[in-house]
Amino acid sequence: MITAVVTTEALDVGEHERAVGHRAAGAVVSFAGVVRDHDGGRGVLELEYEGHPSAGAILAEIAAEIGADPAVHAIAVSHRVGRLEIGDVALAAAVSTAHRAEAFALCARLVDEVKARLPVWKRQVFADGTEEWVNCP
Repeated sequence: MITAVVTTEALDVGEHERAVGHRAAGAVVSFAGVVRDHDGGRGVLELEYEGHPSAGAILAEIAAEIGADPAVHAIAVSHRVGRLEIGDVALAAAVSTAHRAEAFALCARLVDEVKARLPVWKRQVFADGTEEWVNCP
């Protein structure tokens, strides 16, 4: 099973872990990309993520590529768009496999591919009143 969603709704890593549960899975590895209160030595007040209309399809493509590995039992990955507060989950991912080493490696690969390829851009609002867009083309 592969689930990939771009959404404005709050993300729950536990839901992602439960979604990849499988009788043959000896390992479930998850990742939560959480909004932190700083970046580059500056305080961050909030983030806003904006996604290209193709973001959902590209996320599904990435998940399918990772899910094609025969070690994968299931994958669930979601990226949130819209305004997020400090502590909110922006990226949630979970992978199940028979063994932990595979699950760790595949979850890391999934997250790295999402960060590298997903057309989602981040606007950071800093404590000093300035803002910047990150990962914009």
